[in-house]
Amino acid sequence: MNPKQIIGEKATGYIKNGMTVGLGSGSTACWAIKKIGQLVREGLIIKGVPTSKNTEKLALEEGIPLVNIAEVDRIDLTIDGADEFDPAKNVIKGGGGALLREKIVASLTDYYIIIADSSKSSEILGNYPVPVEVTPFAWEVSRRQLEKLGCKATIREENDKAFVTDNQNYILDCRFVRIEKPEQLAVEINRIPGVVENGLFLNMADMLITTDEKGEVLILE
Repeated sequence: MNPKQIIGEKATGYIKNGMTVGLGSGSTACWAIKKIGQLVREGLIIKGVPTSKNTEKLALEEGIPLVNIAEVDRIDLTIDGADEFDPAKNVIKGGGGALLREKIVASLTDYYIIIADSSKSSEILGNYPVPVEVTPFAWEVSRRQLEKLGCKATIREENDKAFVTDNQNYILDCRFVRIEKPEQLAVEINRIPGVVENGLFLNMADMLITTDEKGEVLILE
């Protein structure tokens, strides 16, 4: 069993009957969703809130009952992946392009679990570029403003065209190298007109499930 599957399935052990569960996006979260689907088929009663269209599709294939986020006041527990994390459980997300929906779901969540294997670990965030979702209108202006913060911002592409998010926006991948003050940076990014949201998820994770150098499950609370 690969590390992503191990930690994805480990996280599902915190789900209880009757919960509303946020369903994350990405390759590690997929393993959690597949395990949740198995548990639902075995009798677990939950409602899922997907963080992307791809997650919604997988959840429906697995037979997980879904609820529209507009009908939800609180989410009991969310399981989601990360592209990078530090020892304080701050994470960078958005490699799959779902960062806006992921952050909205996270903001409603009572207990937020991040799952990421040891390859995503960093002492200081910055090895992975910070995805920033921007409006297509004047995205070049947003890029110039972002680069004034000290990064190299590149528009994400797919099939030689600008990648379009589930919300019909673009993503600028911003490479900062070392992010010494992530809280300050997140505020500065979101002040830029045209920026919808950034991929810095700070002081949000209640638990981080990862692996150590031997491949053993490691839980940070």
